[in-house]
Formats: sequence, C-alpha cells, structure tokens
Amino acid sequence: MRTYQQFINGKLVSRPGQSMIEVENPSTGKIMAQTPNGGREDAQEALEAAHKAQEAWAAQSAAARGAYLKQMATLVRKHRTDLARLLAEEQAKTLPLAYAEIDGTAEYFDYYAGWARLYEGEIIQSDRQRENILLYRQPIGVVAGICPWNFPFFVMARKVAPSLLTGCTAVIKPSSVAPVTVMEFARMVADLDLPAGVLNFITGGGSTLGEALSSSPLVDMVTLTGSVEAGQRIITASAANVTKVSLELGGKAPVIVCADADLDLAVRGVTASRTIFSGQVCNCAERLYVQDSIAEQFADKLAEAFAKVRLGNPFDEPAPDMCSQINAEQLEKIDSMVKRAKADGAEAITGGAPLNREAGYFYAPTLLGNCRQDMEIVRKEVFGPVLPMLTFHTLDEAIALANDCEYGLTSSIFTTKLTNTMEAVNRLKFGETYVNREHFEAMQGFHAGWRKSGIGGADGKHGLMEYLQTHVAYIDY
Repeated sequence: MRTYQQFINGKLVSRPGQSMIEVENPSTGKIMAQTPNGGREDAQEALEAAHKAQEAWAAQSAAARGAYLKQMATLVRKHRTDLARLLAEEQAKTLPLAYAEIDGTAEYFDYYAGWARLYEGEIIQSDRQRENILLYRQPIGVVAGICPWNFPFFVMARKVAPSLLTGCTAVIKPSSVAPVTVMEFARMVADLDLPAGVLNFITGGGSTLGEALSSSPLVDMVTLTGSVEAGQRIITASAANVTKVSLELGGKAPVIVCADADLDLAVRGVTASRTIFSGQVCNCAERLYVQDSIAEQFADKLAEAFAKVRLGNPFDEPAPDMCSQINAEQLEKIDSMVKRAKADGAEAITGGAPLNREAGYFYAPTLLGNCRQDMEIVRKEVFGPVLPMLTFHTLDEAIALANDCEYGLTSSIFTTKLTNTMEAVNRLKFGETYVNREHFEAMQGFHAGWRKSGIGGADGKHGLMEYLQTHVAYIDY
C-alpha cells in the first residue's frame, strides 16, 4: 500500500500522530493508499510558505516560470504508464481514458508554458498631452486550488499551470476520494529545482481543510472544481476577506436532437457523452430532448446502443467502455434518484438498476422514458450513466425546456440545418454549446458555467486572465 506525505515549502513532510485517509480502489473494494488527514495547521503552514515565496516568484520572467511548466510536462510523460495505471486504479477509470487524462495533462502544461511570451498589458490613450496610461497585468497572489475526484490529475494542472505561469504561488488540495495521482506528482515536483513554497500539495477532508484554505486572509484567490454545494460553502468561507473565487460547479447538460439530425451520429455522441467515466462528468449529457416525430425511433436506437456498452474493470482486455462508479455512496445516490423517478411515473427503456458484480459499484446505462420537466431526475444532477428523455414539437419549445434549469454549464444540439444551429447557439443559456458532437472542451477554449454552474472559468486566454489583476499607471512627463 502506498503512503503519501504533505508537500509543503519544497519538502515532503509528516506530522507525528496525524491520522490518515484510506483510499479505496473502487473496482476491488480494497485499500490502495493512504494520505494525511490534514487540518488547519497544514493549511496555515502551506499558505505561509506560498505567501513568502510569491514576490520572488513573480519577479522571475514569465519565460523562466514557463520553463518549469515544460519540466512538469516532461515529468508527466516520463511517468506516463505508472500514472495512468494509478489513475485507473484509484478511480475505476477505463485505462484508455486514464491515458488520455495523463497525456492531456502534459499537453496542458506545455500549452500554458507557450503563453509566457503572449499575454500582454495595454497602452490606453490619455485625454492629456504628455501623459501615458499603462495597464499592467500582475499576478493575483496566492491561489488555493481545490480539485475534484472525477478528473483529479488534469484539473490539478488546470489550476497549477496558469497559477505558476502568471507569477502566482499555489496550495493544491486534491479530493480525499482520489488523491493518489496528484500526490504522486507532488513527489515528482519535490525533485525539481522549483523554489520552495511556490507549489504545495496538502490532503485532508473538504469540510476542514477546504474551509481553512478558503477562509484564510493569506489566500488571494480560491479556485474550486466541485459540486454546487461545495461552491456555496467556498463563497461563504471566503466572503469575510472578499477573496476572489473561480468556481466550476455542477451541470445538467441538455441534448437536443432534431428530426433532421443524423440519428446514428447523435446516438454515438449521446452514448459517448453519457457513459464516459461512468457518467461522472459534470459537462456531459444529463437530459435528452428529442423531436416528437422521431422520438420512438431514436429511443430504440439509443437503448440498443446503451445495452451494448461493455462494462468491466480498468485493466480488462479488451478495455471496457465503462467501469464502476467511484464508491458505494455514489451508486446509492444514482439508484435512489432512479427509484424516485420511477415512482413518479418514469419508465426504464433500458437499464434502471445496479448490476450485481463480484466487486465494484456498477450501474447499468439507463435511458428513462415518460419523463416530465418537473421531475427531480430532469432537474438535478445525477452524475451517473442515467439519461431522462423528453420530447418536443418545435425548436422554440426545446430551447425553452433546455434553459429551464438552475445549472448552465454545457448544452448540445444535433441537427443538419444551419438555422437550427444558429438559433440554438444564440439562445441557449449555457457556457458552452456543442453542435453534432459529444460534450468535451478544448484547452484553448474557455470552460465556464452560467447560473449555479459557476463563477469565472478555465482554459485558454480567458482562463489565464483569471489569475491576473490589473494595475493602471498614469504617467505625466
């Protein structure tokens, strides 16, 4: 069993007598690792180290800071196989998807390293003669990054890369459910010549450690990827210090399938979007609206595709399409929501129940018919391989139903008509809209939610700007 330490101020450290958090392999139910159950003392020590290191780190050139990101990308690629297998083990993630996450993380570090010579200030025209107005973009300071359990390694990079490139220092807290690959990366960082305190990794429970990070006056920005409820707690904890927050929270992504759509393409896209990582992805399909004239035909095709999804363990050969849910709690949540939906009149076209396996927490890919807009299963995030289906007659109706939601992360439409595409893109009230494809963003885009799905965003130029603040100088001469 692997045992990890906190990484604070450039050193791997242990605290005598500190309790440990056990990390379960969801596929086997066995404990695979343990990490420190850190508290306020760990948070304070890490934040003090980050605060002390920040000014000198910001004084380095962006190119020099970017060079460290390139070193991190090299480290990830060097340990690609070990990291992917660890990721698959700690999450019950299919091995191909685990490799994709590791590869994407290395690319992300490289991508933001490339921004070192690209982000700029501005010269603003003055109303006065012999005056220059200069707008500088400067690092916001100390960043507390709180990561989720569903894509822990990639989201770690999503917070570390822009922080370090812009001259911020960071304290990263991985989820206690899936901290292993992140803390393995911390061990690798310990061998770099990165200045002490620039990057720190600490583990512990969200209610204790997360609150300690969010409420500290040493923190200049909190970035969280997690649930709406976690985001609300972060906002409350950070309010006293008016700390900037950047939050990517839950989603209830609608998929609209029009009668003119390529139905086979739509089936592939919806199936991929709902079954990737066993449905535990905040930006993927969570509710389905199908035009009434093709509803029966499409439901049959989609149910057939769902029934063909191959379930198994991460290291099975050939690789399965889907593995276990992350834990028993998640499985119970999914099943309870489906049971309540059935009691309210929904019908399982396919699936609709957990699967009895020797080990693991498997739920059958599920398509629910006879759903209504007011049902919990249509309005609340399931975070599992369950898709409620509703019908619509006109595109206006579909867009209104899609927008009738407290979340606003992603949306999609399948259509061959340009008019339908443009109507949807212009009227859907979501941070992202995908046309004729599955839900999954690019690192050069901007991943941001509307309404309860978040504040701020990540990726690309606009994600980089989240870590910078402006300083305007008026210079008369």
